[in-house]
Amino acid sequence: MVMDTSKLTNTTVKAAFDAWQNGDAKTFLAYFTADAKLFDDDNPRNFQSFVKEACGHEKFTSIDKVENNGLAIFGNFHTERWGDFKTYFKFHISAGGKIERLDIGQAK
Repeated sequence: MVMDTSKLTNTTVKAAFDAWQNGDAKTFLAYFTADAKLFDDDNPRNFQSFVKEACGHEKFTSIDKVENNGLAIFGNFHTERWGDFKTYFKFHISAGGKIERLDIGQAK
């Protein structure tokens, strides 16, 4: 089943999301600043390690809602390690147009 990504209105977020969903870490990382920060349930985490470990093994199975002008995605998520749960990815874009921070976590 193909996921409806029409709710993703921010072009940078949509392109990064598509790369993530396709397990394409190289393309995913291309949308981020070199010093991008990652916060997992508000705790700092190594961004490069996360992408290396998770991209291609974890992905959204549905998009429930998109907020904050297309920068926040909420939906069902599947991981090989933890199973299925609701999550969010919240993107922060720099003045230069690249993603400088990604907040991820379990959605309430």
